Amino acid sequence: MSPTLVTAAYLVAGVLFILSLSGLSGQQTASRGNAYGIAGMLIAVVVTALSQVHNFGLLAGAIAVGALVGAVLAARVAMTSMPELVAILHSFVGLAAVLVGVASYLGTTAPFPSHAEAVIHELEVYVGVFVGAITFTGSVIAFGKLRGSIGSKPLLLPGRHVMNAVMVLACVGLAVPFLSAAPGSDVRSLVIMAGIAGVIGVHLVMAIGGADMPVVVSMLNSYSGWAAAAAGFMLGNALLIITGALVGSSGALLSIIMCRAMNRSFVSVILGGFGAVEGAAPKKSGDGPAGEVVSVTAHDTADLLKNAKSVVIVPGYGMAVAHAQYPVYEIAKWLGERRVAVRFAIHPVAGRLPGHMNVLLAEAKVPYDIVLEMEAINDDFPKTDVVLVIGANDIVNPGALDDKSSPIYGMPVLEVWKAKAVVVMKRGMASGYAGVENPLFFKENTKMLFGDAKKNVDAILTDLRAAAAAAE
Repeated sequence: MSPTLVTAAYLVAGVLFILSLSGLSGQQTASRGNAYGIAGMLIAVVVTALSQVHNFGLLAGAIAVGALVGAVLAARVAMTSMPELVAILHSFVGLAAVLVGVASYLGTTAPFPSHAEAVIHELEVYVGVFVGAITFTGSVIAFGKLRGSIGSKPLLLPGRHVMNAVMVLACVGLAVPFLSAAPGSDVRSLVIMAGIAGVIGVHLVMAIGGADMPVVVSMLNSYSGWAAAAAGFMLGNALLIITGALVGSSGALLSIIMCRAMNRSFVSVILGGFGAVEGAAPKKSGDGPAGEVVSVTAHDTADLLKNAKSVVIVPGYGMAVAHAQYPVYEIAKWLGERRVAVRFAIHPVAGRLPGHMNVLLAEAKVPYDIVLEMEAINDDFPKTDVVLVIGANDIVNPGALDDKSSPIYGMPVLEVWKAKAVVVMKRGMASGYAGVENPLFFKENTKMLFGDAKKNVDAILTDLRAAAAAAE
C-alpha cells in the first residue's frame, strides 16, 4: 500500500477511536461507541498487515490463536469477573510493550542518520520497557487481588517509599550506560531495568488496599495506554501512538475523577495503604455507632415496598456476586407498573471496576433513564419512602460525612439514611473493602435483611406477586 493511503486509513481509524470513546461515555450511546471501536481496530489491523507484514501465514496463525482465546474468555467470563479480566488484559499490553522494546533494541542494525536520533530511539525503547514492565506485573497483582487469590489488605513494608525511590533511581542510573553504549549492544542493562521495574509494579499494587481497587484498574488502564504509545514510537507506527495516547489520557482522567469521588488524591492511592481484608470484622471508628441492629424478613421488606410511593435501589458488589440484578429489575418493573417511582442510584466507585454497576444493570435490561449517578439523586433521598441497599457498604457509610476519625472521612457517599426507611441486604455484619464499621446499620430507620441477596430478592418478588394475585 502507498504511504499516502496508509496515512489516510490510519487517520480514519484514529477518528473512529475518538468517536468510540465519545460513545462509551454514555449508556445510551455505548453500543454505537463499541461499533466505532471495532471498525477502527479492523481498519488498523488490515492496513498494518497489508503495509508492513510479509509472512501472512504466521500473522494469520497468531490472529487465529488470539481470537480463539479472546472469544472463549469473553463467552465464559461472568460479569462479576469482568474487573479481573480487564486487569489481566492490561498485563498483556504491558508484556507486549516489553517484548516489542527488547526486540526493537536487538533488531537495531542499520546506522541512524545522527547520534541524536539513535539516542532518541534508545530512550523510546527504555521508557517503553520501563512502563510496560510496571504495567505487566502491577496488572497481574491487581488480577490476583480482584480474583481473591491475593488478599485485599495492603502490604505495608517498612520503608516502602524509600524502597520505591531507590528502585526508580536504579532504573534511571541504568539508563546512563544503556544510552552510552552502541545501539543494540547493551541488552543487559535493559533486561535488568525491566526486572527492577517489574518489582516496582508488584510493590506498588501490593501496597494498595481493596478500597482503592476501582482506581487501580483505571490507573493500570492508563499505564497500558502509555505503554502502547511507547511501543508505537519504537515501531514508528503513528496509529499506535494515537491509540495509546487516547487510552492513556482517558484512563488518567478517569482515575482523577474516581479519586475525587473518594476524596483522595491520586498520589495517595499510588502510595497505597487504604483498605482491609474484605469480610473481616469492621474496625471501630470514633466512639462507635449508637443503637441496635434491627433484622427483618423478606416478607417485611415486601410490605414496605407495597406501601411505598417512591423507591431507590442502591446496588453494590454483593448484588453482582449473588447475580441478583435480574430479579431486582423484576421488582422494579412490578413497582413501576403500579406507579411507584423507582430509580437506581449509582456511586462512582461501586463494585470493583469503573462503571461496574452500570454494566450489570444494562445486562439486566434496566432502562437507562432510571439509573442515576450519585450527584443527580442524593438530594432526593429525603423525599424517598424506601431505599433498598443491595450488597453495598462503604458507599452508603454516613461516617464519611460526620466522623473525622473514619478512614473514609470526606468521601462523597449516597446519603440513603435520609430516606424514611432503609433496608440493607447483607450476608452479615462483616466490613466492606474499607474495613470500617458502618453506622448506617444502627440507625432507627434502617433494617437489616441478612442472607444471600438473590434468595432474598427472589423471596421479595414472590411475595409481591402473590399479593398482587390475591388482590385480583
